[in-house]
Amino acid sequence: MAHWVRFAAANGTEGFGTLAEAGIAVHVGDIFAGATPTGETLAPEQVRLLPPVRPGQFIGLWNNFHEAATKAGNAIPATPLWFLKAPGSLAGPGDTIRPPASYTGKVIYEGELGIVLGATVRDADEATAAAAIFGYTCVNDVTALDILFSDPSFPQWARAKGCDSFGPIGPVVATGLDWAAARCKVALNGRVRQDYPLADMILPPARIVSLLSREVTLRPGDVIACGTSLGALPMRPGMTVEVSIDGLGTLRNSYEAA
Repeated sequence: MAHWVRFAAANGTEGFGTLAEAGIAVHVGDIFAGATPTGETLAPEQVRLLPPVRPGQFIGLWNNFHEAATKAGNAIPATPLWFLKAPGSLAGPGDTIRPPASYTGKVIYEGELGIVLGATVRDADEATAAAAIFGYTCVNDVTALDILFSDPSFPQWARAKGCDSFGPIGPVVATGLDWAAARCKVALNGRVRQDYPLADMILPPARIVSLLSREVTLRPGDVIACGTSLGALPMRPGMTVEVSIDGLGTLRNSYEAA
């Protein structure tokens, strides 16, 4: 299993590489098309981690876990129930989550597994879709809950989930992850509030990619958040939220008022 990261050095230059015992093994080229190690290794304290990819499309799923669907009385979907998060919502490890200055309502976390595409796919079968998955990352699908249903005639998924800083991902993209054996946990100030098995997913990653590719072309670097399960709750200013998935580490962000 390889763990890929993107980073900013002290001089402002950006780069990418893999985590190793000695630090970050710097690479050059294209992360999705044969990146080459330079031989340079950076200590973690020398850099600031960035979002591990910059997706052209940031897609999220709703109602994709059996336990949550059963508790809510929702039907089991046969196809992805999906929405788009704005590219500007992207945030990285250690970044601060802030709601818009005009918003004073509830803001909830949603810890999720994120699929990272490594190839272009359109109208793909599941085998092709599986081969197009480069790896996986942690996602916090932050949501302004009071915006989502503020207009009874039009649920505002994009607006509620697309605010600046509402899409933390990272800290790594892991290749070769056995996602079905992993759990997703979310802790607020160290107290675990979500803890669910990813194997409870209704539509697994390869099927998600296959079905979405029938409607939109997916490209290298695109991120698909697989949905969340029970335990998504509001955050309060000053809290630290940590999304942890076995094999991916912990995505840690603070939440502050605007």
